[in-house]
Amino acid sequence: MAFPDIQSFMRLLEQRGELLRVTTPVSRELEITEIADRMVKQGGPALLFENVTGSDYPVAIGLLGTKERVALALGVEDLDGLAEKVRNLIDLSGGGSKLGLLSNVTKLRDAMNLPPRRVRNAPAQEVVWHGDEVDLSKIPVLKCWPLDGGPFVTLPLVITKDPETGERNMGMYRVQVMSRNTTGMHWQRHKTGTKHLEKAKKLGKRLEVAVAIGGDPALIYAATAPLPPVPGLDEFALAGYLRGQRYPVARGITVDLDVPANAEFVLEGYVDPSEDWVMEGPFGDHTGFYTLPDLYPHFHVTAVTMRRNPVYLATIVGRPPMEDAYLIEASERLFLPAAQLIIPEIVDYHMPPAGVAHNLVFVSIKKSYPGQAYKVANGLFGLGQMMFAKVIVVLDEDVPVTDFDAVWREVTQKAVPGRDTLTTRGPIDVLDHSSRGWGYGGKLIIDATTKRPEEVGSAASSRPDQAGDVLSPEGFTPRAAQDLPTFDGVLAQRQTLDGYWLVALHKTRAGQARDLAAAFAAHPAAHGIRHLLICDDQTDVTDIQDVWWTILNNIDAERDVWVQGELLAWDGAQKLPQEGFVREWPPKIVMDKDIVDRVDRLWNVYGLPEQWR
Repeated sequence: MAFPDIQSFMRLLEQRGELLRVTTPVSRELEITEIADRMVKQGGPALLFENVTGSDYPVAIGLLGTKERVALALGVEDLDGLAEKVRNLIDLSGGGSKLGLLSNVTKLRDAMNLPPRRVRNAPAQEVVWHGDEVDLSKIPVLKCWPLDGGPFVTLPLVITKDPETGERNMGMYRVQVMSRNTTGMHWQRHKTGTKHLEKAKKLGKRLEVAVAIGGDPALIYAATAPLPPVPGLDEFALAGYLRGQRYPVARGITVDLDVPANAEFVLEGYVDPSEDWVMEGPFGDHTGFYTLPDLYPHFHVTAVTMRRNPVYLATIVGRPPMEDAYLIEASERLFLPAAQLIIPEIVDYHMPPAGVAHNLVFVSIKKSYPGQAYKVANGLFGLGQMMFAKVIVVLDEDVPVTDFDAVWREVTQKAVPGRDTLTTRGPIDVLDHSSRGWGYGGKLIIDATTKRPEEVGSAASSRPDQAGDVLSPEGFTPRAAQDLPTFDGVLAQRQTLDGYWLVALHKTRAGQARDLAAAFAAHPAAHGIRHLLICDDQTDVTDIQDVWWTILNNIDAERDVWVQGELLAWDGAQKLPQEGFVREWPPKIVMDKDIVDRVDRLWNVYGLPEQWR
């Protein structure tokens, strides 16, 4: 099902009871965030705020805030249907027979929907602000979190063109409003926008940029998708394939760029590569931590175009789960067939919300020889944006990768610390605050597959028989001790029944976490435990998702994960300058108490159901 625009999708959601209108005046500064955050974390409906203080335009948020809504937006029954669409497209078969060739006609017709089509009359250009008319403060851009450096456009479709080849790119890079007609442009070092800017600099020319807000759900998703560098395949093409019809685009008013004809707003302008960059941030990011201020390119807005009655679209990112988790899951399903084409033993994979995309990957494989888990993990590290993965856990084919607890139980049963864990190095997301260097750090592979004789130290001559016999699980019996030891700075701790020891540590000195690990590993309470998870003092050890989210954000795997006795110790506490960590450590995102209290007090005034409070 192709939606003409985002407002048609909103109407369908409202008909289904999955969009609620709020007519009470609300502030674009923090208040909308607090309301929307509660909704998305409970799987609640999307929201349309019709009366935003200081703006004539309504704000829609949370439109893709459940797995079911993302599937609806992309025209499939469930997200697994995306994998089937791609698998059918890339499986062009039939040999040389006439019937075989005819069987591919439908697939080829689908592929023909890839190129966008140019239209003359674009709804996105019904109203135009030129030059001095441009005033971004009139658009209800949200300040999402208390320490944010200002208002940020959080669902921008940022469009550029390669100055040499003319290849289009669309990415979703946050945009901080700096003045009435300028913004920051958060192009990270690995992003295509950065490459286009570097080419423009070499050519001594400005880089034209368009920032669209809206479009339709397929295009919004496509802007987040990690597309492979295939000539002719861009985000408009992906959206066209997903919606089953070529995507409508129009030429910009002041830029030579194709913009989505069905957008709500479009900001047109340029980045001058000869100009000094501007300080952008802080920003409460998808990691759940603030990314700290840094220098980024300066975007000058020369025109704003819009519909006559536009809706401003927003999302919020922060502590998981958030709306972006469902977009990530859609990408998992969409690119599973491509991953299987390159690494055929992959059965399934999943990036759980606690890993905020890159920090944690579960992958199940059909294993047939020793060492295959490491072969697969290293192969994944070489696939596009999977290069940013920090921890990869490899599992047997019968383990459901979406069952978070089942995976970690499998890890304690089948992965012996040291023997079945391996650290390496590689590129890390530049938003990662804990890595050994900016964009560079340690990675961890955990082999939680059933082991073959060669993998457990058997003689080199030993072989499985013709039936492929493998060693059975090795008899690890987890248990949780009642009496746990004390240690300096430990605020809370508990052991789980599947072999994990969770600790919240108030860290005040260098080496404190390693001293704790040595003391706890030597204590009788360590019997029946395989993983010691040391977290910061803001972590709730009764919440396993909070524990893993903190651990995965706060480790460089090579530096902070080690074998201590029979335990694998994970140091997810804050790193100190005295330990050689020279970068500033960012705070976790926490909403101001007065905003929380205000939303509590006004919940019924907003007209929102109690069940979502």
